[in-house]
Amino acid sequence: MNDIAIKVEQLSKMYKLYDKPIDRLKESLSITKKALYHEHYALNNIDFEIKRGETVGIIGTNGSGKSTILKIITGVLSPTIGSVKVNGRISALLELGAGFNQEYTGIQNIYLNGTMMGFTKEEIDKKVENIIEFADIGEFINQPVKTYSSGMFVRLAFAVAINIEPEILIVDEALSVGDAFFQAKCYKKFEDFKKEGKTILLVSHDLSSINKYCDRVVLLNNGIKLSEGNPKEVIDMYKKVLVNQLDYDQKHVLHKKINKEKQWKESLMINPNLLEYGNKLAEIIDFCIIDNTGMITNNITKDKIFMIRMKVLFNDKIQDPIFAFTIKDLKGTEITGTNTMIEKEDVGIVEQGNIKEISFTQEMNLQGGEYLLSLGCTGYRDGEFNVYHRLYDICNISVISDKNSIGYYDMRSEVKIK
Repeated sequence: MNDIAIKVEQLSKMYKLYDKPIDRLKESLSITKKALYHEHYALNNIDFEIKRGETVGIIGTNGSGKSTILKIITGVLSPTIGSVKVNGRISALLELGAGFNQEYTGIQNIYLNGTMMGFTKEEIDKKVENIIEFADIGEFINQPVKTYSSGMFVRLAFAVAINIEPEILIVDEALSVGDAFFQAKCYKKFEDFKKEGKTILLVSHDLSSINKYCDRVVLLNNGIKLSEGNPKEVIDMYKKVLVNQLDYDQKHVLHKKINKEKQWKESLMINPNLLEYGNKLAEIIDFCIIDNTGMITNNITKDKIFMIRMKVLFNDKIQDPIFAFTIKDLKGTEITGTNTMIEKEDVGIVEQGNIKEISFTQEMNLQGGEYLLSLGCTGYRDGEFNVYHRLYDICNISVISDKNSIGYYDMRSEVKIK
C-alpha cells in the first residue's frame, strides 16, 4: 500500500431511523427485542483507491453520501461495514473552525489546533507567521475569536488547516470562503499543493473546479457509487443524474430513463422564487436548455454550442410577437441576451391556438460560474408595447470551465512570445 494514500473497501454506513422518538425507548425495553426502526444506508458498499499525488473529486446530489464518506475517512464517524485505510497525515477542511475555543484569541487557537493535529510547540512556532500572514486579519489575531466576524473566523480556520503541510488534503466545499481576493489566495495555495504532488480529495458542487483540478472523479447517488473515472465523462453522467435522466436497477446497472411525454422543463432545476407576469395573450408553456450532446441540462461546458428553446401557446391572434432570452449573473446584472427582433427574424401573424417553438443556438463564452436565465414573449399591439409573458430568473445555468480569464466572458486571446 506504499503508493496508496487512501483505500476505501466495501464501505457502508447505516443509520437506524425511528418513526417516533418513543419507539427507540420501546425497542430498548422490549422483551422480544422487536426492531422498531427501518434501516437507512447513507453509504452502501463503496470501493475506491486514491494514489499518492492524485487529486480525486467526489460529486453527487445533496444526500448522496459525500460528507459522510469524508467524515469516515477523517475519523469523525465509524463505518457500519467495511474499512478505510489512510497512509499519511491528513488536513481536512470540512467544518471550518469546529475545534476553535471561542474564548481564546486567534493566536491561542492556532496553537490549540496545531496541538490537536499532533504538532509540538516548536513545530507550530515555525508555522505561526505563515498562518497569520495567510489569514490577514490584522490586530484581531490577538483578540478572542468570539469577537470575530464570520469572514474573519473562516479566514483564520482556513489558514490554520491549509498551512500545516499535510500529506493528504481533504476539502469539502471550503475553497470559496471570504472575499474574492482571499478566494484567489486559497485557490493559489490549492494549486501549489497539487504541484507539490500532495494527495487531494475534493468534494464540491463547483463542477468547474472538479473538471480543472481532478485526475479522477467518483460519482455518488443515494449512497451508491454510480461511476468513477475521467472527470468529463463522470460530470456528463452527473448532469444526467441531476435531471433524472439516469436510473439504476437493484443490481445498480445504469440505464437511460426515456419519457418522451414529460415536458422539457421537468428535466431542469427550476427556481421556486421566479418572477412571472404578463397578460398571457401568448404564454410560455415549456422551455429547456440543451447542451452540445443534445441533453437537457442546467450545466453547459464553456466553448461548446448550446441551445435555449421555448414553446409558446397563443391565446389570441398576435402579429409579430418578439421572443427573447436574457442571462444575468447572481447579482442581477444582465450579461447577455437577444431577441427575434434584434436577430431580424420576422414572425408574422400567429393565429389563436397555435404553438410556436423557438430555438436560440449559440456558443457559450461566459466564464465558469453560476448564471440565471430569463425568458420573454412581448410585442406591439395597437401601437402599444405589450408584455405577453415573462419568466424572470426561471432557472440557473452552470457554466463548467477549466480556464477562466478576467471579467464576464473569454475573448480567447492568442498569445505569442518571441
